[in-house]
Amino acid sequence: MSPIKTKRDGAILEITLDRPKANAIDLATSRIMGEVFRDFRDDPELRVAIITGGGEKFFCPGWDLKAAADGDAVDGDYGIGGFGGLQELRNMNKPVIAAVNGIACGGGLELALSADMILAADHATFALPEIRSGTVADAACVKLPKRIPYHIAMELLLTGRWFDAAEAHRWGLVNEIVAGDKLMDRAWELARLLASGPPLVYAAIKEIVRDAEDSKFQDAMNRITKSQLASVEVLYRSDDQLEGARAFAEKRDPVWTGK
Repeated sequence: MSPIKTKRDGAILEITLDRPKANAIDLATSRIMGEVFRDFRDDPELRVAIITGGGEKFFCPGWDLKAAADGDAVDGDYGIGGFGGLQELRNMNKPVIAAVNGIACGGGLELALSADMILAADHATFALPEIRSGTVADAACVKLPKRIPYHIAMELLLTGRWFDAAEAHRWGLVNEIVAGDKLMDRAWELARLLASGPPLVYAAIKEIVRDAEDSKFQDAMNRITKSQLASVEVLYRSDDQLEGARAFAEKRDPVWTGK
């Protein structure tokens, strides 16, 4: 039985990591997740993904230490997209929502950080406990200080302490806290909102954000205005660009085709 379950409804793909008892990720699971996220990225009919965990206790605790004890190498083949299939996947120009339904620690928190928006169940808890086992949460070292204040990110990385959904929301790590039994309803509500929007604009936004991460403002703007970003060039030459202007002039809702 596959550890990854998918549910497709229109332009939305729900991806559930369902690997009892705790939804830990081994090498084989990571490779499957990479294939699922790659196929989502490359499917022109899909616009938004939701990633969540099976059950109510665990979103994902990260690396499967039992699999490691049985021979999975920590530097083994995680597949396309790296650990969890998402955090290193190139050209992911579609919105991804993480619906954190329980414990998200270590690589599980890194997986959530790879999403564009994070919803958390009110009972969700978080930690980066790698420090306690003498290893490093490498992806979190890169991603976390870009999501929350630097000094808080460093405290969490250096101490490995646990924190709850309320604190995660206070620091801006999660977008919303939702009652556990309403989490997926809210995730789908948000996904439907995004799926109704302009996919080419989403692609341009995500590429611009990635490109500008390590750039000076004017350098990033120059690349945009000189049409050096593929998704921006596609947007400006698209039917959707014209449709947006027509819909505004005609005072109606636009009909986006992604073309």
